[in-house]
Amino acid sequence: MSNKDLSLSESGNDGASALDSKDHSDGMKRAAAKQLIEAYYFQLTDGCGDTDCSNETCASSPSFRLQGHDKNELGLMSIELFKKRARLCENQRNKIARLPASDENSPSSASSSTSGVQETASNVSPREGLTVLSLTSHAGPSHVSGATPKMSPSTPTKSCDVNFLDEEKLSEIVESCRTAYDWSRLIKAIGSVFSNPESLVKSFQLKTDSKHKKEETVEAGMDPEKDIDSGEMESSQLQKIEKRIRQKLVNTDSDINVDLESLHRSYDILKDIPELPFQNALINALRTLSKTLDMDLRYTRQIENIPNYLNMFVIVLEIPFLHSPEYIESAFPDFCKSMGHLPLKGQAKLAKYWASLGPDKLRDMVLSLQQLITVKLIDGESRWNQGWNLNSEDAITGPIKVMKILYYASMYGGEVDSKLILQEEKQILESESQLQHEFLGASAMGHDFKEPRIIPEDPLAVELGVNHADCQKPLVQYEDFVNDTLNEYISVETDYKYKLESEDSPDKFSFANYSFVLNTASKQASLYMDNRIQMFKERRTSIFQTLIHGMPPMPYLRVRVSRERIIDDALVALEMVAMENPSDLRKQLFVEFDGEQGLDEGGVSKEFFQLIIEEIFNVDFGMFTYNSETHQFWFNSMSFENDGQFTLIGIVLGLAIYNSTIVDVHFPPVVYRKLVGKLGTFQDLSGVDPCLAKNLQEMLDYKDEDFDDVFMQSFQISYNDVFGSTITHSLKDNGENITVTQQNKKEFVDLYADFILNKSIEKQFRAFRRGFQMVTSESPLKTLFRPNEIELLICGSENFDFFALEEACEYDGGFDKHSTTIRHFWEIVHGFSEEQKRQLLQFTTGTDRVPVGGLAKLKLIIARNGPDSERLPTAHTCFNVLLLPDYENKSKLEERLLKAITYSKGFGML
Repeated sequence: MSNKDLSLSESGNDGASALDSKDHSDGMKRAAAKQLIEAYYFQLTDGCGDTDCSNETCASSPSFRLQGHDKNELGLMSIELFKKRARLCENQRNKIARLPASDENSPSSASSSTSGVQETASNVSPREGLTVLSLTSHAGPSHVSGATPKMSPSTPTKSCDVNFLDEEKLSEIVESCRTAYDWSRLIKAIGSVFSNPESLVKSFQLKTDSKHKKEETVEAGMDPEKDIDSGEMESSQLQKIEKRIRQKLVNTDSDINVDLESLHRSYDILKDIPELPFQNALINALRTLSKTLDMDLRYTRQIENIPNYLNMFVIVLEIPFLHSPEYIESAFPDFCKSMGHLPLKGQAKLAKYWASLGPDKLRDMVLSLQQLITVKLIDGESRWNQGWNLNSEDAITGPIKVMKILYYASMYGGEVDSKLILQEEKQILESESQLQHEFLGASAMGHDFKEPRIIPEDPLAVELGVNHADCQKPLVQYEDFVNDTLNEYISVETDYKYKLESEDSPDKFSFANYSFVLNTASKQASLYMDNRIQMFKERRTSIFQTLIHGMPPMPYLRVRVSRERIIDDALVALEMVAMENPSDLRKQLFVEFDGEQGLDEGGVSKEFFQLIIEEIFNVDFGMFTYNSETHQFWFNSMSFENDGQFTLIGIVLGLAIYNSTIVDVHFPPVVYRKLVGKLGTFQDLSGVDPCLAKNLQEMLDYKDEDFDDVFMQSFQISYNDVFGSTITHSLKDNGENITVTQQNKKEFVDLYADFILNKSIEKQFRAFRRGFQMVTSESPLKTLFRPNEIELLICGSENFDFFALEEACEYDGGFDKHSTTIRHFWEIVHGFSEEQKRQLLQFTTGTDRVPVGGLAKLKLIIARNGPDSERLPTAHTCFNVLLLPDYENKSKLEERLLKAITYSKGFGML
């Protein structure tokens, strides 16, 4: 048997029990059998190292009965021992199997291992099965507690001398193996280094010795002939060289000092080797490394004491073969699982390091992890359909935990708001939060005051000081982190249960805590689940209040309005609730219209929101101004309405989200950024006033010396109020006497944008946000959704895909998709104009907005409502049910349907 045939594993499994595990796939069983055979072979060739060993099949035993046999015979014998389940020395169970360097002229050399080769630094306890990381020195063979040191070989062999790898050493090993037509030395080196945390940490480090300083000297354009170490070079020149070397470390604290360029060249050397003979050794080494790291990071935390221990995570994730099926099978997911246990500070340092590598590198790493997740999802498709939950699948949750580090690295290295703006935003939020807390406490007179529910920020976001609201342009687009295949299999109910459990048990994994992988529809489903639970809690609290204090039961937020006075009635009703007990706003909304019999199961509320939005956003009402260019509304800084009106619209938007209702609101994107506590900046101005933003950008782009003569602008601006009168405003003290120049134009533009987006509407927007926060302050809205997603949540999608609606539609009462009336119905609908399609949606669902995720999420039901008649179609908007008589022909169906959707208004009992 050749060395290649007996390429020994770098992983030590727990003997034959690996074959009995029902959870292993066939491939895993074969791998376990291979490792066990290799362990027997190692025992026959090298022995266990105990000179008093009593095992007759161990080379270390005085009674060893196979002396004189060549390595091929011993290879066959190892298979026979495996079949018989023969005794395996305990020391062999703990030892990583290795392929010895061969000597064609000496059979005994196959059983020797060079004294200079680094022994593995891990030991597996046969009783506990725990991997314990050894932090001892490696000047010689590792002496692990409970193991007998290995005996020196009787026949000297060529030393591998590998206790770490670098480009130079790897090149020498590869060249020697290529010359000898024997890759065993490379296999041994790869297995030894990549299975040992300490060896891997020492590998591919940036070097600062004289040789490398000379290389940097040449790159810096200096004289390489001067002796650096003898002091011939000037101190300033030496400092410059050392600075260039330090810059390669990327992060100034040198927690990660991998020479990436050299590492990439080393991997290129390996890629050029035909048939990749080292691959099995690398895979097994990574699995061994993963087990060691997993146990250490979860329990002992000794590895954190090794300097530059983060190097190994960089080195492994740079391996170019990770996307290959052989690695995706187990090595890659196992490593991701262990990496998911990294301490917070280690995650932050890796995020900062990867942020410095640029968008292309980050994107490649994200795509590699996405591929791993998708493959594992598809491989286990049958299991997910049989009730298995993804939350407990390490092969999926592990890569997501690693992707989280990349997610924050992408934001950390992206375009983040300045520290000055962030500090100002923090002060504003703290001030408003304090006022809100005092207001809620004072308003709950006569009620048991409850401490507000605090939605914690992600610890990594806090450690890095960045979140998705602060970064409008990350290194990698937010959409690249979303895995659509994953979203198809997630059970929102199960995940929400895990989310609740994760608050007390950090080991529980919830996708809601890693929301960057979720699409907006999945996030909305999670938010819906959370809102329903909070409604239930408020309902239960109301019942307790009734039992304990004798208060009248109020399980719902009941609002009674008339269509003629909808603004006044709604304002009075909601203001009374906000003043008496603001927590009642988090009860389920129940709307009644005067003189109408409709029972609110959701449809009546939808029309309530639509009518009140239409009224408030009427320009004649004076609360908002309309921009005909952008077709959007902005706050009227000169409005005569009191704060209560703006608070009302904030409450209405909050209630719409809380009750999962889409409303027809047209705000620029900056409004949703401001709702989560951000300040508007110049980058947001184009959404509010494109013409002004364009003119200011031209000012910034102008570089000629005649700037003052061309623009003739001071720090005083003018604008028109609602009556057409001109009003002036100084952007800074004595602004009318300060001229805008090339030097201060950036300050002028920032102050101008700040005035338009923040200062001029401060009073109105503060009231608006206060109303919004009354409803959503205890919701995970801010942590789940980015500002642009909140806009989608409130306003819905603009994609009117009625073919998707037809595909998702369900039928009842005798109709099916092949019914003549149904076929006629869809032919008519697909021929509608966009306005008629909006009317149909309004008629059947109570709103003309498309839900998040598209019309396929609507679940429209068309039910047969009797035979042909003169009756018009009707609808249960609460349940998205269209009641359609079985009309005799297509023309009658079209005429009846158009009349119904055009003239429908109001509610009644059918």
